[in-house]
Amino acid sequence: MVQEKSAKRTRAALVAVIAGVLSLGAGTAHAQWAQLGGPNRDFTSPSRGLATDWPNDGPKSIWSRALGKAYSGIAVDRDTVYTMYRTGDSEVVVALDADTGATKWEHTYAAAPFKGLDDGYGIAPRSTPLVLADRLITIGISAQMLCLDIASGKVLWSHDLVKEYDATRPRWGYASSALAYKGSIIVPVGGKDHGVIAFDAKDGSVVWSRHDFPNAYSSPMLIDVDGQEQIVVLMESAVVGLDPAKGDLLWSHPHKTDYDVNAAQPVWGDDNILFVSSAYGTGSRGLRLTRSGDRTDVAEVWTQKKMKVHFGSAIRIGDLIYASSGDNGPVFFSAVNAKTGELAFRHRKLVAKAQLLYADGKLIILDEDGHLAIATPLSDGIEIHAKAELLDKVAWTAPALVGKRLYIRDNGKIMALDLG
Repeated sequence: MVQEKSAKRTRAALVAVIAGVLSLGAGTAHAQWAQLGGPNRDFTSPSRGLATDWPNDGPKSIWSRALGKAYSGIAVDRDTVYTMYRTGDSEVVVALDADTGATKWEHTYAAAPFKGLDDGYGIAPRSTPLVLADRLITIGISAQMLCLDIASGKVLWSHDLVKEYDATRPRWGYASSALAYKGSIIVPVGGKDHGVIAFDAKDGSVVWSRHDFPNAYSSPMLIDVDGQEQIVVLMESAVVGLDPAKGDLLWSHPHKTDYDVNAAQPVWGDDNILFVSSAYGTGSRGLRLTRSGDRTDVAEVWTQKKMKVHFGSAIRIGDLIYASSGDNGPVFFSAVNAKTGELAFRHRKLVAKAQLLYADGKLIILDEDGHLAIATPLSDGIEIHAKAELLDKVAWTAPALVGKRLYIRDNGKIMALDLG
């Protein structure tokens, strides 16, 4: 389906904005996808030259293979793809050949679900592996954290976050993806005095461990507030800002939902507005962060309940933030103005609940029913250029894009596609 209303007028209005966003990635067209959300952890890619006219059966398939159940994200480094899946009572970290899909190595470990874990949506890994220079960081659904040798899969160090640090045990399992900061790996944990922990990447020792915030499902991100680096984490009932070097609390702001489900990633803008969104009765808010001396001030600029991002990725382009909005009921493809909170549009039946990437002035959309689409974002909708059904199980994993190669997966299969 194509959203054509005022397409010429709105496309012209967005050309300058999109060109400005794209120019930020110039010269890095072959950047790798080493973490949740890609190079900048914001689900955008500097890739160019993506085709918008696909055959009816979709873009060219480079390879496709079966893979065990999981919603774990995909990381790509040079010639290798990394992800996770579950088989029986074990979890598996797998390294695949990026050109063929063949298994390079696997590491399997026992992973009994922790008490109280609800298996209604599958007891399978949910977080995205983190690629460092010579090692790989993974965290399973029961909060077992591993550091593996990237070439062989050998375990270099590990932590059981529940047993060692009394980590929060979310109803749907651990889902946060680790963040690298200089020589540390920063992880939301949620235990008393262990709300967030920074581990030394070399040996797994604790660099700092601070706060009592219970954990949720979202992942930490690094932002710059008026020249100061800060870690933002959406925890169970609040969004917080931390000093990445010491873990000091710089600010916090309430953001509580029904059922304590904070799962979507916040979105940061160069206007110092932080977009925070959740489903389950809460909706979205825009927070303006400013520094005054050594203090960070937080002002809630707006709040509204029509845009509610459940767990999918949200993309900011200019002043608009695009995302699937909804929880377990009707889902709308929507956009909200980051500065004002005004809803720009809300459409049903364009796509089901979806994960988004942004590259080459286009949105790459993978919905939960396995449909992949490429579309141009407009100020009052999206223009879908091509769409194909490629996956047949629940697809809740955000795609990964390296150059013109797109990696997608569902709860039983993984594919590499050529978008050139």
